[in-house]
Amino acid sequence: MHGLILRTFQVFIEDTYGPMTWAEIAAGAGLDLPGFEAMLNYPPETYSALIEAAERILDKPAEAIWEDVGTYLVSHPNSEGLRRLLRFGGVDFIEFLHSLDDLPDRTRLAVADLTLPELELTDSGNNQFTLRVGDGLPGFGYVMIGVLRAMADDYGALALLDTEGGHRAEQYLMITVIETAYAEGREFELAISTGGGSEG
Repeated sequence: MHGLILRTFQVFIEDTYGPMTWAEIAAGAGLDLPGFEAMLNYPPETYSALIEAAERILDKPAEAIWEDVGTYLVSHPNSEGLRRLLRFGGVDFIEFLHSLDDLPDRTRLAVADLTLPELELTDSGNNQFTLRVGDGLPGFGYVMIGVLRAMADDYGALALLDTEGGHRAEQYLMITVIETAYAEGREFELAISTGGGSEG
């Protein structure tokens, strides 16, 4: 299991519930160390133990925790870099959906040894889509539900999402875009302002 995934989960818990809750989850999972190094690899059982401990301590099902992680990845100020990466996928929510097929490859450009499950979007017309989330990372389909809900809000779109399939295997996410300009989206600029300049 790639350390970046485990580190992301750790930071999500710390930012959302506090360091004390993370320490409790880490102890409940039997971790020898209090945290993870993003560039190391860990046994896959570590991931399972963390989720099981989080379910007990947070008193929430794993599916809800994973979805919260997806929302965090887009909406929390600490994840602005990922939000920008996702927003480069399109000028509106539907263009963003069509960019999802390439997301695992774009992720590997940033972190060469990080392999995410395959994503495959099917456009059924009438603003209805199905996103196949391949297996390989338990819960990733629910993380994507959280990401999609948050990105719809980010773009100001109104979308309905549902899922088929278990969280231990591939999933199919059903996406219906009701309105692409339902509300004002969050501000986004292609260029990052540096706050400086020069006179010629």
